[in-house]
Parts: sequence; structure tokens; C-alpha cells
Amino acid sequence: MRALHLAGLPLILLAACWASSESVATSNNAVAQAGQGRPFQVQAVADFDEPWAMTFLPDGRLLVTEKKGELKLLGPDGRIGTVAGTPDVAYGGQGGLGDVVLHPDFADNAQIYLSWVEAGNGGTKGAAVGRGTLVLDNQGGGRIDGLQVIWRQEPKVTGNGHFSHRIAFSPDGYLFITSGERQKFDPAQDLDQNLGKVIRLTDAGGIPSDNPFYNQGRVKAQIWSYGHRNLLGIAFAPDGRLWTHEMGPKGGDEFNLIEKGSNYGYPIVSNGDHYDGKDIPDHSTRPEFNAPEVTWNPVISPAGLIIYLGDIFPQWKGSAFIGGLSSKALIRVAIDGTSAREAERWDMGARIREVEQGPDGVIWLLEDGGDGSQGRLLKLTPTN
Repeated sequence: MRALHLAGLPLILLAACWASSESVATSNNAVAQAGQGRPFQVQAVADFDEPWAMTFLPDGRLLVTEKKGELKLLGPDGRIGTVAGTPDVAYGGQGGLGDVVLHPDFADNAQIYLSWVEAGNGGTKGAAVGRGTLVLDNQGGGRIDGLQVIWRQEPKVTGNGHFSHRIAFSPDGYLFITSGERQKFDPAQDLDQNLGKVIRLTDAGGIPSDNPFYNQGRVKAQIWSYGHRNLLGIAFAPDGRLWTHEMGPKGGDEFNLIEKGSNYGYPIVSNGDHYDGKDIPDHSTRPEFNAPEVTWNPVISPAGLIIYLGDIFPQWKGSAFIGGLSSKALIRVAIDGTSAREAERWDMGARIREVEQGPDGVIWLLEDGGDGSQGRLLKLTPTN
């Protein structure tokens, strides 16, 4: 018998309830005023306390993480329940409970994955990823059974920033994790640390034998790409290509096509500068590093990422959607094979932390809520 229970609600009823320069890095300046007439209407659905990530269950219910450590379940009637069994988190700064994703075979195994920041010795911290079994009850909540850590940032270091810890599954079932360089710069180039990297594992946390640095030490063998800063978005396109975005320093936010074993250059190169004003050489000065497909200066502070595959907005199928924190915007990036460009931007009037596509093709956003206010869940549907 499956550990997942659907609280006695048939899927039909649940669905009814929910229904009531192409290859060259580009600047955002040319499109800063684009899309002022929104082609979608915005409906505020629910409020959460510092929400960070979300994912839909097969029956249409929505899981939402809150940074302080709560996992919430939103039902089709608007009721918000709590899922017990989440880990203790090191909350503060950018730390806390992070991403939530389902195993590709969730309908059969009810496996759920969480990322979070955990405390170490001597005031250190680091991100972790764990998996367990989701068991839902008939009261609008549930629990996670048997949550076990399958990956950790190594080493744990001091500070409250650049954990990243976004999660995505590839079409062939491998687990990808973004690992920020923790504002320490040099670890991004150090292959004996897994900071500043994109990580590739099996669904159980093992190391695939075709990873680029396999059999070169346990930590190094996890690495898929390196030279990254703070990656807060990761998604696979329909053609299987992997895309991420990352926050640059003072300028130079990036949208990257991730390639096996590739070095993306940070902190040796960046299209931004250090916060103290010191120059960082641009990617164009060091062609041996993998340059971003899109850069932003001024920055957008990207957070959350989807590659849209729905039918409700057919004109956007295959585009990337990115939430903007400092830009308080939703940004559409057009993708054409290995090329990308910013195509449209809409002012949302609040910091956007997360973007998700619903089962019916609706686009959902989470406001950050990091200034002491509640973060709203927003539903975007066509205006016509």
C-alpha cells in the first residue's frame, strides 16, 4: 500500500476546485520597459510566512516551504495545513528551509526531497538535501517519514549567505543540486570542495560513474560544473539541456547553459565587480571559461526558475521564467537551442522568490515576504 494518501478527495473534484543577440550575453536595458501591459491577470490566493519554494502534488495540492522551517500544504478549498517531520534548520540571513521537489516516480513511491541549512560546529553552517516519504492525512496536513540526509555542503563555513540549495531532476532521473560558494569566493574554483558547484547524484545520493570527476575523491566526484557564485534557479528544457541562473556580485547576474565538467569562471571572471568597487575581469577576457548566455547589469537578483511547458500560454512554450527579487519583476527569457535572450519583463510590485507551473499550465509565483510581511501566493492566468 502506498504511503501517499489523497485524503479521500477524487482527482476530478480536486481539479474542479482549483479551476473556481541570441548567443551573446545581452543587457537588460533594451527591454526594461517591455510588457507594461500584462498579458495575464493576477489573483492572490494565500499568504505564507517567508515562503521559499513550492511544488504541486499529482492531485493538484500545493506544498510550500517557509524559511523558518515549516512545510505547508495548500488544499483546493484554500485551507493551509502543516506537514510535520521537517528537519531543524539554521534560520537567519539566507538560511533556513529551502527547496521541495518530488521524486520522478512520486506517484508510486511518495518520495519527497527537501533542502535546508543546518548548523555545524563553531558557528559554521551548510546546506543539506534529504529525502523521505510523504504521508498525507484527512485533515489537510501530513508528515514526512524517514527523512535522511543524502548530501551536504562540504566544508561548513561561517556566514549566512550563498547557500543556493536548489534541486531538480533530469529527464533521465538524476538529482541535480546547486551549491553556492558561501560568499567565500575561492571555493568555487576548488575541486576538493563542493561549494560554488552544480552537483549531480543518483536519486539516493550516490555518485554516477559518468560524472566528469568520478574516482577522483568523494567530494570531487559529485561535481558536474564549477566556478559558480549563488545559483537560485535550476531547470531542464524539453530538449534535456540544463539551465541555471545565479546572482552576480555588483552587477553581472547570469543565465547559464550548464555543460558537463565546465568551469564558469567565478571569481576569476564576472560581468560585475566586487562590492568594494574593485574590478573583476569580464568573461570576454578569459575565453577558456564558459560565458553566460544572458547577463544583467543592473541586476535583477534572480530567484526561482521554470521552463514553461503548458498550453494556457502557448506563445511562451519553451521560455524560461525567472522571479526577480531586487527588480520586483517576472522576467521571460526566450530560449532557442543553446541561445537565450531576455524577451519580456513585468513589474510585479514585490520581490518574487519562486516561480512554478501548475498541472493545468497556470503560472504561480511566491512573493518573498522577507521584510516581515507575508509572502503572497499569486496565480497568473491569461487576460483573454
